[in-house]
Amino acid sequence: MIVCSCTGITDRDIHAAVDWMRASDPLTIITPGKVYRALGKSADCGGCMKTFLSTLRGNPNTEVPSQLRGLRRAAQQED
Repeated sequence: MIVCSCTGITDRDIHAAVDWMRASDPLTIITPGKVYRALGKSADCGGCMKTFLSTLRGNPNTEVPSQLRGLRRAAQQED
């Protein structure tokens, strides 16, 4: 399915980029900007962002790695 008609990004492109990023760096935080950069593209009009984010969130590899969860809470407790 075409997610972004301005740049020609499909749901498969998004999933492939997410899977590649997670495989290359298991601790990375995956953001829409990183996905665009991995695909060699940039956001244009933003009309696709709702579908783009929904597709991105639908990939289980976008979850924050367990080692990084709760770091903000831990830092606040130290203060």
